[in-house]
Amino acid sequence: MVAEATLRALRTEMEEELTGRILTFWMEEAPDQRHGGVVGLITGDGERREDAPKGAVLHARFLWTFSAAYRELGDPRYREMADRAAAYFTSHFIDPVHGGVFWMLDAGGQPIETRKHVYAQAFAIYALSEHFRSTGNADSLEAAIALFRLVETHAYDGEHGGYEEAFTREWTLLGDVRLSEQDANERKSMNTHLHLLEAYTTLHTVWPDAQVRARLDALIALFQDTIIGPTGTHVGCFFTADWKPRSSVISFGHDIETSWLLVEASRAVSPGAYCERAQQTALRIASSVLEDGYDASHGGVYNERAADGQLDTDKEWWPQAEAIVGFLGAYQESGRAEFLDAAWSTWTFVKEYLRDERHGEWHRRVSRTGALRPAFEKVGPWKCPYHNTRACLEVLSRVDAVLVNPSSSPTAH
Repeated sequence: MVAEATLRALRTEMEEELTGRILTFWMEEAPDQRHGGVVGLITGDGERREDAPKGAVLHARFLWTFSAAYRELGDPRYREMADRAAAYFTSHFIDPVHGGVFWMLDAGGQPIETRKHVYAQAFAIYALSEHFRSTGNADSLEAAIALFRLVETHAYDGEHGGYEEAFTREWTLLGDVRLSEQDANERKSMNTHLHLLEAYTTLHTVWPDAQVRARLDALIALFQDTIIGPTGTHVGCFFTADWKPRSSVISFGHDIETSWLLVEASRAVSPGAYCERAQQTALRIASSVLEDGYDASHGGVYNERAADGQLDTDKEWWPQAEAIVGFLGAYQESGRAEFLDAAWSTWTFVKEYLRDERHGEWHRRVSRTGALRPAFEKVGPWKCPYHNTRACLEVLSRVDAVLVNPSSSPTAH
């Protein structure tokens, strides 16, 4: 009964957070009424920068957010936001000459960074597939399929497996493939492949093409055998072209996010033993995060452990969102109470310290004990609504699976 009360409270509170705070903020504060799309930057104290560049990742995640929210909740306001976002994305971010998604536009919607990063293509496929899934918009599915084919044509590495990272506008491989200055300039990254995994999972759901299935199978195997390893407890972050590890940083947020996305991908393509291996891997990773990355004293998960062993104990918004889902998923798979306790205490930390009661949405980053780290944006190229919206939606569906229809819960199989 204690577990049931916790699950019901988690569901109720996160639904209120989603509909009353997160989506309301993004509907009211983020749209650029002058130029279209989403305003490129809103500071931590709520200042809108109308002249800020517009990022592809922000816009794709915004499109995914309102598409998924409409599919799950049915509010016509979310459909309107999703349709507007899809129209802007396809008319401004997709290159009409060479295909693919531009990295950055100026405030008026003209391309200023034209490189084709596979990370951005992945989010576009993910968002456009979800828009078709929620609305039946055939143009969005057509655009998602075209992007999939471009990625497979230009980025797939037939010799070593996986995908190259970044290209020029004309799809020539770049020498500097980093997403940001903090990343290693290596030919392969976990991050890009993780988001291809989720993108291809959704694309396969709405368009079960044989090549999508084959590539999704290959991505699942790549994570199981290489990025994590047969007995691994963390994801590797960067690799050479032939998949030699080039980083020993531990990203707890990516660990816990991978744990549940790997299960979802495996479940999408095949039940049975195939999925059971993913479930075992997910539990192994979630257990490791619970032991090494979870703050039992204050709640929430730490940012990362550096190569030299130094622990960054700050807490960003997105690992907390992924931890709630990952720990809840681990509870579903195992029935172990410590996972549910960790999901609840992480949510409690979010309520107390990451939720911005004054300006709305969540703060980007706080200290271990919840002290606000200033000078971080509320909306920007990376600060988007997808992680926390998805966490709320996942909690709704997962709690319902356990309490409303227990036979649909993974623990029942």
